[in-house]
Amino acid sequence: MKNATNFCIVIISILLALIFGQSLIIPFLFAFLLWFLTMELRKQLDRAEFIKRYLPNWFKNIIVFTIMVLSLGIVAEILSNNIQALSASYEKYGPNVEATILKIEEIFPIDFRQSFDAAKGDFDFSHILSNVLNGISGLLGNTFMIIIYALFIFLEENSFKEKLKKVFVHEKQYQNLNSVLAKIETSVFDYLRLKTIVSFLTGLLSFLVLTFIGIDSPLFWAFLIFLLNYIPTIGSLVATVFPAAYSLIQFGEFTPFIIILIAVGAVQLIVGNIVEPRIMGKSLNISPLVTIIALAVWGTIWGITGMVLSVPITVVMIIVFSQFEKTKAIAIMLTENGEIE
Repeated sequence: MKNATNFCIVIISILLALIFGQSLIIPFLFAFLLWFLTMELRKQLDRAEFIKRYLPNWFKNIIVFTIMVLSLGIVAEILSNNIQALSASYEKYGPNVEATILKIEEIFPIDFRQSFDAAKGDFDFSHILSNVLNGISGLLGNTFMIIIYALFIFLEENSFKEKLKKVFVHEKQYQNLNSVLAKIETSVFDYLRLKTIVSFLTGLLSFLVLTFIGIDSPLFWAFLIFLLNYIPTIGSLVATVFPAAYSLIQFGEFTPFIIILIAVGAVQLIVGNIVEPRIMGKSLNISPLVTIIALAVWGTIWGITGMVLSVPITVVMIIVFSQFEKTKAIAIMLTENGEIE
């Protein structure tokens, strides 16, 4: 009874810390992710013998880190411009909204206008776009703190290994820890790398479809599809519906709406069910039910950020839990096939 009480107290304390401390934890996670990606890209640079032999690690870190930060800044600027253009163009589509309502009422015997007018007071597309822009601006506002955190992580990189050696004085314990960290590093990086390839392919094909149809700011919608593709299961569905719904407002016709649903939906279906399984295989070994539960839990705690990070966090949990006898059963239940090796 006492153990169960202590367990509940610990879980509640962790949840409260995650919820109320997210303004500190999330920038640190992004900083850690930035350091992690920089480290992995540095390893890719080391494949060139000249770079590995003559360039010190600190110099390679600066090169990769600078490129990543500049790339993020350029992407944020392009997105901000696209969102502002989209918000401005929305104002001229009032007549198209009216035409769409009339066509819906012609096809379906319902009083759609009454329902639309009731919802219109709470729906403001320009306001939604402004919130998206503010979200990007907020992330940029945290960029300084993320960079500071990342710099200190870089400074700790070498000394941290020495500290671990002193903490784990027995060689076997140190080797086991290194094995766990290496497994986490490989699993998370493989997931991020392969998921990025799949998401980029999905975004690129969707961009071509949306450009052909002539929807406003196709680059923004393609990036939204790319980003939402990191969210398991529901991300691809939401990513398809957003540009399709906007096409109703822009064109005032059902034809572009249907084409986008079919074409972008086909891209999501082919890439998600044929290309992605061939690329990623069974490397993650996470139960589909656990994936949905993790998505809901982390989405509730950290919103969109939690949804994007839900799979990597679950991967880390499986690896860590599998190392201890008391939690090995939990790790087995989180997997798809019960294999934790």
